[in-house]
Amino acid sequence: MAEAKAYCFFLLLTTFLLSTLSSTSASLDSDLSALLDFRSACDPFGSLWTWNRSDPSPCATWLGITCSAGRVTRLVLEDLNLSGAGALSALSRLDGIRVISLKSNQLSGFIPDFSPLTGLKLLFLSYNNLSGPIPPTISSLHRLYRLDLSHNNLSGSVPASLNQLTRLLTLWLDSNQLTGSISGLSLPRLQDLNLSSNLLTGSVPPSLATFSISSFSNNPALCGAPLLPCRDVVSDPSRPSTPNITANAAAPVPPAAAVVTSSPSSKPEVAPPQHTERMSRAAVLAIVAGDFAVLVLVSCLLFCYFWRKFASRKHTSRLHEGEKIVYSSSPYGTAGIAAAGGGFERGKIVFLDTGEPGGKKFELEDLLRASAEMLGKGGYGTAYKAVLDDSNVVAVKRLRDIHVAGKREFEHHMEMLGRMRHQNLVPLTAYYYARDEKLLVYDFMPNGSLFSLLHGNRGPGRTQLDWSTRVRIAAGAARGLAHIHHASRSPRLAHGNVKTTNILIDKNGEPRLADYGLALLGPSIGVATRSVGYRPPEAPPAESRRPWATQKGDVYSFGVVLLELLTGKPASDCGAVDLPRWVQSVVREEWTAEVFDLELMRYKGIEEEMVALLQLAISCTAASPDQRPKMSQVVKMIDEIRVSSGGGEISPSHDSFDSISDSPSVLSEDASASTVGVANQ
Repeated sequence: MAEAKAYCFFLLLTTFLLSTLSSTSASLDSDLSALLDFRSACDPFGSLWTWNRSDPSPCATWLGITCSAGRVTRLVLEDLNLSGAGALSALSRLDGIRVISLKSNQLSGFIPDFSPLTGLKLLFLSYNNLSGPIPPTISSLHRLYRLDLSHNNLSGSVPASLNQLTRLLTLWLDSNQLTGSISGLSLPRLQDLNLSSNLLTGSVPPSLATFSISSFSNNPALCGAPLLPCRDVVSDPSRPSTPNITANAAAPVPPAAAVVTSSPSSKPEVAPPQHTERMSRAAVLAIVAGDFAVLVLVSCLLFCYFWRKFASRKHTSRLHEGEKIVYSSSPYGTAGIAAAGGGFERGKIVFLDTGEPGGKKFELEDLLRASAEMLGKGGYGTAYKAVLDDSNVVAVKRLRDIHVAGKREFEHHMEMLGRMRHQNLVPLTAYYYARDEKLLVYDFMPNGSLFSLLHGNRGPGRTQLDWSTRVRIAAGAARGLAHIHHASRSPRLAHGNVKTTNILIDKNGEPRLADYGLALLGPSIGVATRSVGYRPPEAPPAESRRPWATQKGDVYSFGVVLLELLTGKPASDCGAVDLPRWVQSVVREEWTAEVFDLELMRYKGIEEEMVALLQLAISCTAASPDQRPKMSQVVKMIDEIRVSSGGGEISPSHDSFDSISDSPSVLSEDASASTVGVANQ
């Protein structure tokens, strides 16, 4: 009896597997049939010559297609001179497709009903000759992340039903002939929007007001933030005019002025003459004389005020040629650096042994005479770029808001930091100590900080930070931090202020950590308040001023840096939720691909490395310190990620896995503005 049951079960299982395989084969055959119909309608020049029905392995040899689980899931055919009207309708039969990119072709006709493509995530149809309206059925593509219909001849309005695309991150409809209002458009998850160069009218809705002007430009009748106020814009896009920016909306219309109505068919209405009372000449003269007297009085008062201020400071500073200020006392303060006979013993600059022959040394007077440019204020003080008389450039940090125990302890700590030499640390070359003034002299880093490279100038003309550079910077910073952690066993050293503004880039493009070891000098309220987003959960409140520099805390802060490299978001740019918690919430919803920076989406073959680095970053930012890895382990894991990529440059491509990118080339579906020499915390 048992044998009979087993035999029946075997027959049922075999029947199920055969039916599954048959269904998969039939589905793939259906997909290939749809693709061949598409080819016959749009390929007059034979660009798709590899599409051969008799091919035994079409998923491996057919140009531009990718298969998964026996279905065609990606179709990427860009810049192949495909043309023809109505060819897109054949693609609506690819009900397993997830990515369609047909950019830069000559396809024409209407956009078909793509509602059967329920799994579609990316749709790129830009730079074609498509016409007609945007079909409202697009709103049924609930898994859609990116929609690019720009640079076509589409007309009609922007359908309000697009609001149903709750996962949409990119919407590019620019350079079409779209008309009507967009006031009802609301897409809370939207990150990239371009509606420019259309004929849209009305006001920009508040939900879209945070996007830049370039997202709405060249729509003459569109108004409202971030564009001009609606009162300054004509409401007929067919009759564009230059908005009067300076005109007061309440100003009276001159006599016999033509008032343009909102209807293109209506004629100008002539406003009736307005009667105004003329002011007497005597009254006009009296007003002019009074204004002149007030102006003279105010000028005299300002002159007296600034002259006294200038005279009181003349002995401390003088102007040099070329509008550079050369400080005769110091831009770093005068209280502790006393002049001869001033009552204090003048200190000296102490140079540390850098281990490099031929290092340039200078006196305190040379530093005080140098032209100084303030780079920024940070948690431990103010940073300056100092150019000495011999054109040598150094970075000087004037310590403030930090309580040092005493001179001996300060000098001992500086000697210890001076011995820490590593290719990924900013060298401390000298220091100055006085009772009320403490200066640190570093090598100047000419290429700014990681923060400025990642977050500076995110608009047009920005030089993007590619993936290989980001991983190289992460690896170098990790090695520098690991060196700090292993430099001394007693006391156990920690950086105490790891952040992207403290990762500087030297002249060779290598990352170097700045401000290391200063946390051990004493607590600083400046560091606490300027490190929001990087402080580990176990750190005391910022207002307590208690020290929190630990090696496990460094690991957490470094994990936040990794998340910035992956997401392109500043650490404090996620509202009330910090960056690690935001990333974890997105990953928890199985939208892992949404985490990554859009600038990384154009590179091929990095999806596994990105996910691996994301997992490492999440491990580093674990809530419990005991669950975080050591920096030596972090270095090893990043190096393994670099080895897996071959350590070379990664070139843009359009042939990879499912993604949510601006160009479908990566990621599987599951998967300071100014140069800074010393960190500006």
